Amino acid sequence: MKFRGQLNEYNIIGRKIPSEKLQTPPLYRMRIFAPDVIVAKSRFWYFVKMLKKLKKTNGEIVCCEKVEEANPLKIKNFGIWLRYDSRSGTHNMYREYRDMSTAAAVTQCYRDMGARHRARAHSIQIMRVEEIEPEKCRRPHIKQFHEPNIKFPLPCRDRKSVV
Repeated sequence: MKFRGQLNEYNIIGRKIPSEKLQTPPLYRMRIFAPDVIVAKSRFWYFVKMLKKLKKTNGEIVCCEKVEEANPLKIKNFGIWLRYDSRSGTHNMYREYRDMSTAAAVTQCYRDMGARHRARAHSIQIMRVEEIEPEKCRRPHIKQFHEPNIKFPLPCRDRKSVV
């Protein structure tokens, strides 16, 4: 998966095409982060093929909807559980981010994984994304913003003289 810009969150529901043998096949719902609908559907089929015995040729997508953030103007803490393939093997990881939306936090995670671990976007699998309370945060670079008396000093502020 290649992307530029912001990722979006999609809820995709798919199933096997009904047949005489199986009238009501089970539905499979996935939460996919992708730049657009086409890539989201493609990622859905990729994961369903890995997890269940279901391919695009004998399946159908029942619903594909973009998820909008409930409170887009509030800063939240997000915990992201992911798996990625590196040059030496597969690794599981937990990361924390502060952002205003889930999709923005996942975008930040993809950028961070590319910068710190040289992980390509196609080799990263987001397992779970959760909004977490400030008390449950583990990482110190996220905890530092929870202090009530936080200050942001301006160290190199030059005063301009009035002539």
